Formats: sequence, structure tokens, C-alpha cells
Amino acid sequence: MKLNFRVIIFALAIIFGVVFSVPSLLQMKEGAKVNLGLDLQGGLHMLLGVKTEEAVNSKIKSIASSIKHFSEKNEILLEEIGIDDDAVFLILLDEDDRAHIQEFLKEIEGIAVAENGLKFAISLTPENVILTQKQAIDQAIEVIRNRLDQFGLAEPTVARQGAEKILVQLPGIKSQDDEKRARELISRAAKLDLMAVDEERAARVDKMSDAEAAKYGDVILPDNAHPGIKYLVNEIPILDGSMLTNAQVGFDQNNRPVINFTLNSEGAQIFGDFTGRSVGKRLAIVLDGKVYSAPNINERIGGGSGQISGNYSVAEAQDLAIALRSGAILAPIYVMEKRSVGPSLGADSIKASMIALIGGFLLVIAFMIVYYKRAGVIANIALIANLFIILAVMALFGATLTLPGMAGIVLTVGMAVDANVIISERIRELLYQGVSIHKAIEQGYDNAMRAILDANITTLIAAVVLYAYGTGAIKGFAITISIGILASMLTAILGTHGIYQMLESRISKDKDTNRWFGIKETR
Repeated sequence: MKLNFRVIIFALAIIFGVVFSVPSLLQMKEGAKVNLGLDLQGGLHMLLGVKTEEAVNSKIKSIASSIKHFSEKNEILLEEIGIDDDAVFLILLDEDDRAHIQEFLKEIEGIAVAENGLKFAISLTPENVILTQKQAIDQAIEVIRNRLDQFGLAEPTVARQGAEKILVQLPGIKSQDDEKRARELISRAAKLDLMAVDEERAARVDKMSDAEAAKYGDVILPDNAHPGIKYLVNEIPILDGSMLTNAQVGFDQNNRPVINFTLNSEGAQIFGDFTGRSVGKRLAIVLDGKVYSAPNINERIGGGSGQISGNYSVAEAQDLAIALRSGAILAPIYVMEKRSVGPSLGADSIKASMIALIGGFLLVIAFMIVYYKRAGVIANIALIANLFIILAVMALFGATLTLPGMAGIVLTVGMAVDANVIISERIRELLYQGVSIHKAIEQGYDNAMRAILDANITTLIAAVVLYAYGTGAIKGFAITISIGILASMLTAILGTHGIYQMLESRISKDKDTNRWFGIKETR
């Protein structure tokens, strides 16, 4: 027997497969392991709806805030500015400012502007409304996915379902506390607004109705810690969370958790300009429609940083910081369907899948040994190596194994041995023709290569398409099939070829083709 580079590569692949799959097989605490999906280990399944009309309202408010800041920065006097019927209206005091406002509005895409003298009405175009609603769903999916990744969950599934629904699957959620935290993290809008307190009318906020506040362009918001305390703030925010770049948990002088946030350059400039001209007044820090604090402005605040304080635990502060960092959900979401998948269902799924995998595996091994004799044993070695490599690669990349993924592994068992069946048949055909052992092996691999490559490449293309356009369960199937195909190319072609080359002299000396390839006689 003589070693060759194919056998060496095959041996290294086996060592790699065994080393990196053992932590998953033995469920060791250390080492990279394959994560189990929702259908295998249990967890939380939710179907969420999205109130896309609120995204349109949010965009209208953002446009109003931009117009207000532009007017103040350029000393354009406004008699009035507010929001009414999904549109921003403003009235100029000076005809000379009309051109400046018109020029600024031209830079805003997707709006329709109606003018009547010095009065402007700005609304979104129908096309922009549809686009905003679509973007709200896409943004909600991305934000939820980012939040769950930072929450530390293994491979959560977040995908669009239908036109305005979002499917969320959270494997590993077992306790009520974890479920509550995850649900609150998902559903929290985390919309941060910095809003000016209406100091002129703030004293009579308790006697004021929402309708009366709206006449002055204000809204009434409750205090987060004490809902009985009300604040009268300008409806149009100074700036919103879209300008936030970071949020981290810190502690105040009393060792209570707070959230320190920073703004981008545009937000920092707006924040600095507002605090500079509002010394002695209050600035309300509003999160999801509740006032967390309303400190007095003692001087201009530069640098674009601020702090949110409140009566919450460290865990709540961390979840809030995650929500702020990952971005606000512009359109509120609500739970349409929620169900917990118990671990018993996962155990039953694993048991059934393992029976299928082991049963199919043993039947394939038995068939290969009975029909192809020692060639079948060599093929079975490649098959076992293939399974170890699949688990190792999935563990190394932290992939999630789902029930369809296990089905993919079962299917891979058949596909992996299929290449060796083709190779063995090509070798047998050549031996029947009376060619030498060396020539039969080399030509057998050459002749089988085209069929093997055609089958594997077409299956790989289908797997890539499934992964690109499929949802979580289908993606799991596509991943295992893809890894299995690539692993079988290594084990079934390179590995077995190297073994035959290593044993070639012994096979030629033995001259027993029945023992080696399962054929009784040759011509």
C-alpha cells in the first residue's frame, strides 16, 4: 500500500469532520455546535401584523420637522405650521420667503405641494404612500431580525408572509420570562422623539382636552413612570430616532441604569441649535409616546449626545438600548397569532428523523456491501465521512438544523452513495471487457465524472434557488443539501479514488474481482 495526496486529503477531511461534529453529537458545553430549529427543540411561533398607515403618518411628521428646522435656521417667519389630514400645512408671514420654501420643497422627493397665497399644503404622492407602506414592512423585518440577533437567540426566523404579515420563529424560548422579553422586544416600536414643551400653556395641561391641544399644534403625553402626570409638547418633534447612531446602557450617580445615546452630525446640529435658542425651557425625551424625562435646558448642548433615565431594571435598560440601536419600527406591529412549540414535539420529531436517518443509512450500507463487496465497504467509508463533514460544517458556521434539514441529510445519504454506484458500475463494465485493474479504476472514474458532475451541479443550482427564495424551513433543507453535495464530491470522488490507488497493487495481486467489485468473472 502506498499513500497518495488523495488519501491524505481524505484523511484530513475525516479528522476535521469528527473533531467538529463531536461537540454536537455529545452535546458538550464547549465547542461549536449545530443549533436545533424550532421544530426540533421547541420555542415560540408568532405571526405579526403591521399597521402600515402609521408609517405614512410618521413620514409626514418627519417632513414637518425638516421644514420647521429649515425655517428656523434660515430665519423664515411662519405664521403657523401643523399637520392636518395626512398633510403638512404652513402659512408664511412674508412673501419674500416664498421662493426659499419652494426651493427647499423641491429637494424633498415623493411629495405633492398645493399653494394658496402664502399657505402651503404638503402631502405624499399616492406612489410614495404605497412605497412607504412597503418599506415599513421591509424595515420592520430588518429591525426585528437585528433586535433578535442582539438578544442572543440562535438563528431566529423572521420572514414576510403574504403582503403585510411577518412570520417570527424563536427556537430555544422555553421559560415565560424569556418569552415575555422576546415578545416585548419585538413589539416595541422604540420610536425616540425629542419634543419641545409648550411652556406658555403647560400649566393648564391637566384641564386641557386633546382637541384643544391640537388647536395650538400640541399633543398631550403621559409620563412613563407616573401616568397621572401629563406634558403638553409641540406635535412636530425637534428630531427623531432616525438620527440616532448609538445607544448604550450606563449608570447615573445613584447607580441606576440609564441609556446614553448619540446623534449623527445632522441631529447634533439640530439639537445644538434648538438648545441654544431654548435656554430656560424644557425638552421632553419621548419614547413610544411616553415622556421619560423633561429636563430644563441650562445652556446650549453640543456634541449630539443625551441620556434617557427611567425606573427600569438593568435587563429592561439593555433591551431598550437594543431596540434603540437597531432602529425604530415606523409602523406599529401587533400579534395576530402566537403559539408555543413544546420540547415534547421537538423530541418526537428528532426521534422520527433519527429512525429515518439510521434506518436509511443502514439499508444503504447493507446493500452496498452485499452488491459491491469491498468496493461497497470503501463507498460506505466515504458515506460515513460525508455525514461527519456535514455536521462539522454546520457546527462551524453555527447553522440551525430543522426537520426539513434532517430530511436533507437523509436525502444526502442516498445522493452521496449514488456517485460511488456510478463509479463502481463503470469499473465493473471495464473489468467485464478484460482491461487491467489499474486501467479499469482510472477510466472508471473518468467515465463516471461527467454524469456525477451533471447530477450534483443541477441539484446544487436547485438548492441555491431554494435558499434564495425560500423561507426558514426551506432554507434549512437547501443548506444541508448543498453542504452534502459538496462533501460528497470530496468523499465519494477524491476520497474513494485515493483509497483505490492506495490498494491498487493489492487488488491486482489478489485478482479476485468478485471479492473486490462483486463480479464473478471477467472476459
